[in-house]
Amino acid sequence: MPKFSANLSLLFTELPYLERFQAAAQAGFEAVEILFPYDLAAKETRRALLANGLELILINAPPPNYTGGPVGYAAIPGGAKRFQGDIRRVLRYADVLRPGLIHIMSGYASGRQALMSFVENLQWAADVAPQQQFTIEPLNPVSQPDYFLNDYDLAADVLDQVNRPNVGLQFDSFHAQMIHGDALAIWDRFHDRVVHAQIGAAPDRSEPGRGPTDFPRLFDAMDSCDYSGWVSAEYTPSTPRTSESLGWMRQ
Repeated sequence: MPKFSANLSLLFTELPYLERFQAAAQAGFEAVEILFPYDLAAKETRRALLANGLELILINAPPPNYTGGPVGYAAIPGGAKRFQGDIRRVLRYADVLRPGLIHIMSGYASGRQALMSFVENLQWAADVAPQQQFTIEPLNPVSQPDYFLNDYDLAADVLDQVNRPNVGLQFDSFHAQMIHGDALAIWDRFHDRVVHAQIGAAPDRSEPGRGPTDFPRLFDAMDSCDYSGWVSAEYTPSTPRTSESLGWMRQ
């Protein structure tokens, strides 16, 4: 069975942020991910991790634009200077938080120039922080209209062009199902590139066990190919309390 982590940006949100770490540990998780941990000083999050014996798996980058701009812009032409400044800020957080992975979001763009911008920005990040592992993740066009990285074949092309050992693929069963109609088939095609996995049921991004994805088969497929990374529960619980939605994990 894969090893599961909890996304604290979506799970345990019935609790204040710093209380979610203890709730995750009590539920049996040994690791967590946080999409955007930039609202608090990094040392506060680090204390919560240490106090509950949790490993931090992943954070997102670039950080949100609090003046109202979109989340993620690595594929937007002309934004290299801002991207580099924000990635340096993310790396300062990473020095304290020590996330295994940093997911770089492409943002909303299209066309050849967007592809070139995304590749060049990813190469810059990979080269400036060679000891840090980065990921890219396709997001589906229903949830994220006009998002540049919206297809797994495109993601594979980007990775080929980036050609850096510390940039890999992030698989999300919810997005894979929404984009291609078969999350298990996408896993089978691209698992050798995957360095991090996330799970959620389509079409409502609820807990595993709902919707068309056969999660027991997906977990078996992960085991059969010797995937050794974390599988993060990144979903919106259909229950009032997150703990009530964890039957899939207890099974």
